[in-house]
Amino acid sequence: MSATIAIVLFKDFEALDVLGPLSLFRAVPTLRTLTVAQEAHPVTTSGGVSMLPDTTFDALRDVDVLMVPGGEGIVNALESEATLAWLRDVGSRANYVTSVCSGSLILGAAGLLRGYRATTHWRSLDLLPLVGAEPVHERIVHDRNRITGGGVTAGLDFGLTLIAKLCGDEAAQSAQLALEYNPKPPFNAGIPETAPPEAVRRFVEATIARQEQRRKLLGKP
Repeated sequence: MSATIAIVLFKDFEALDVLGPLSLFRAVPTLRTLTVAQEAHPVTTSGGVSMLPDTTFDALRDVDVLMVPGGEGIVNALESEATLAWLRDVGSRANYVTSVCSGSLILGAAGLLRGYRATTHWRSLDLLPLVGAEPVHERIVHDRNRITGGGVTAGLDFGLTLIAKLCGDEAAQSAQLALEYNPKPPFNAGIPETAPPEAVRRFVEATIARQEQRRKLLGKP
């Protein structure tokens, strides 16, 4: 199946949220993947690397799949009515509305997750009810035509899941092989349930201010 996938860029998005799935999508010949931003200027990631979007909001109005990344800069998207309005419009017609990491909070702020089960980075799961979504602590959550991925590295699993939905298992397996995606992490500390308690405590404390800022934005009437 051929399909056009639009990946939204905004200032300080998480690069891996985009580059992981993008690398998989571009390993499938029938998928056309475009990065899109409000303006045709380089967009800086939270890591300081810039990406030049393929197109702009004004030039792209219809896609098969809408994908939103997360990252430190989701506040920039949450505060941008132009971004939320574009997502609301395009998402209303897309066959699949999707996200990686805290990108689900942006989808929710645009009104696209109300009444849907969804996931996000574990640190932000408690914020999903603020946008009318039912939080699920899973790596990938597929509810009707919504597919959401957990934090950052879940973008690869999300990408494979989406490819399988669009093009079949064989295409997804070929993309996985092309990237040699065969993870064997040296530590078992990727989720709070298996990470050392002290590591969890430090991360939670370091992100309190960020989470409160997000909570205030998402809790607006």
